[in-house]
Amino acid sequence: MARLTDRAFEILRAEVDKCAAADSLAGDVYRRMVIKRLEKLRLQNGTFASREEIRDTFKDEFPNFSEQALKAAVKANRPPGLFGKIIFAGSLLGSAAGIIWLINLPFPMIRWPVAKTMPILLLPSFISMDSNYRQAIALVEQSDQLINKATAVADFDLGEIKAKEAQKHLDALPVWFLGYYPKRYCSFFRCSWRFTVDEFEAARKNVGRMEAQIFQQKNAFTQLNQVEQTLKAAKQEYQQAKTAADRQKATVNWQSAIDQLNQIPAETLAGETAKKTLKAAERDFQAMGGIATGSLQADNLIEAAKEFALSAAVASQKPPHPAAQWEQIAELWQEGINRLKLISVDNPGYLDAQTKLAEYQKNLGITQIRLAAEKDSAKALLEAKSLLANLQKDVNSQNPGYSLSQLQQIINQLESVKPGTTVYPESQKWLQSARKKQQEWQKI
Repeated sequence: MARLTDRAFEILRAEVDKCAAADSLAGDVYRRMVIKRLEKLRLQNGTFASREEIRDTFKDEFPNFSEQALKAAVKANRPPGLFGKIIFAGSLLGSAAGIIWLINLPFPMIRWPVAKTMPILLLPSFISMDSNYRQAIALVEQSDQLINKATAVADFDLGEIKAKEAQKHLDALPVWFLGYYPKRYCSFFRCSWRFTVDEFEAARKNVGRMEAQIFQQKNAFTQLNQVEQTLKAAKQEYQQAKTAADRQKATVNWQSAIDQLNQIPAETLAGETAKKTLKAAERDFQAMGGIATGSLQADNLIEAAKEFALSAAVASQKPPHPAAQWEQIAELWQEGINRLKLISVDNPGYLDAQTKLAEYQKNLGITQIRLAAEKDSAKALLEAKSLLANLQKDVNSQNPGYSLSQLQQIINQLESVKPGTTVYPESQKWLQSARKKQQEWQKI
């Protein structure tokens, strides 16, 4: 038979939820602890829990617990079918074992008279209480050692197991019987232990305190693991960042992880571990600060160089262009190159700068070739026009051989005009005319 009925459990849980909601600081933690104790009572078989036993499950955590709700829960926890139990007990009265079983039932109305007249008959109960008490005290001490002198999270796991076992033995002790009748047992067996209500309550409070400690310690370790993962990810993001924006984002995440390390409770084992992690993280972050400054300078210079390169690329579209425009384009490429050359070898952005530098120098070389071709072609066309003008003036006074020679020089000049220049179409017209004239004179 369960020590706490389902109906009583629901009444108590509803009031616990109400009390927990009113305590925003630790209400949820205390709620879990109390509900856990109530569930243990509901799962245990034996005497129905008394009013004081039920009160002990929550009085330390929720002193404002409604007396009305407690009264209703105690009423709902009264043993059903008591008449059936009496009939069942009567069937066992024919044997000595049945009698011993009956008088050791966890009911005060049975135990009190027997304890006053023949306490030896309650020996099984005393032995059970003695065993549960000793186990509870030993387990409480073991759990306390594991929790308060923990060196790793595994200690808290083992401490939690020990605390649960201690709670199980404490729950097996009849609270209403402590401090009284075990004295008779001790008078027979000369036990040296003191078995009092105060001691029982102190043990229960100690278990409750350790449960809260374990909950806090495990939460702190969970928080530490999450922060360490965030910190590691931020470092990797910074190392792999390709742009200033990516580095800035990684820096913010790095600083956020450091701030979270500071928020881990210092009184926890995870907090002590966090101090070492925090020291290393701050050292790395400070070292990164100098690198970040150099990276920012390099990023600014690279961005400026890109602006010049973009302007040069736009100006280069849809050639041919006159020499003046090619000169302007070459100056833009050169300005971008000058910015990139300002980034030193020890700067984190040096490799990116060198990649861009090679690209811009190649484009500058192409621009300079186009510029030279434009200038040379324009000069060749101009000279050809000048020679042609002179030839036209002197054509009547010169001999045919001399005229053909001059015409060949004009053709040579026109043929030196490069394709893709602004003067090339015009030069082709002049060249066609000159070749035609050459053919005519050669027939004379």
